[in-house]
Amino acid sequence: MCWSATADLAAGAGIAAIGIACLVPVRRRRDLPLAALPLLLGVHQVIESAVWRSAGGSGPAVTAWAVIALPLLAVWVPLGVLLAAPPTARRRLWWPAAAGLAVAAVLSGCLAGRPVTAEVRGHTVGYALHLPLPYLLIVGYLFATVGSLVLAGDSLLRLCGAVMASGAVICFLLWRLEFASTWCAFAAVSAVLMLRWVRREPRGPGASGCEASEVR
Repeated sequence: MCWSATADLAAGAGIAAIGIACLVPVRRRRDLPLAALPLLLGVHQVIESAVWRSAGGSGPAVTAWAVIALPLLAVWVPLGVLLAAPPTARRRLWWPAAAGLAVAAVLSGCLAGRPVTAEVRGHTVGYALHLPLPYLLIVGYLFATVGSLVLAGDSLLRLCGAVMASGAVICFLLWRLEFASTWCAFAAVSAVLMLRWVRREPRGPGASGCEASEVR
């Protein structure tokens, strides 16, 4: 796939629509954050279409993209998985949640103190932000996001985590300097698996993670 303003806008709108569809069948409040992940990632791709149209730089669209991609997702994904997980899996899921909170704190500090810039590079976008110990932060970030899905104790969430992990390897090997942009696009497409997750039969208290309280 070649990325462009049009491609990001079309993909983002489609994924956001799927994200809205993911929210309709949700019966448990605890599932809402995770079910909303495709909507968040779809909006994220729409924001990147604005980055394309502004030819990069350091404007509001770039900042909004970075805030979602970096600190917000580092917290949103592991906490969403933790909330939706069965009680038997929650103890091990505190580790990626803690990693996400720590990584998000560092990334938030970096975004607050340093400007993030974007540069259009052919059919990809590269984002630049000076980070301390960048490889350690990347490992912590992937453990928080991908790791939480793999450790969720749910076959569909593990599949989603495995797909995202594979995408991370591919994006790093092919687009090392544009890793953040390309992997977020890959993650957005992978998140459509959430539609199948939320449309399964209602799960009991011991099966998927939440009490059988209905969303009101």
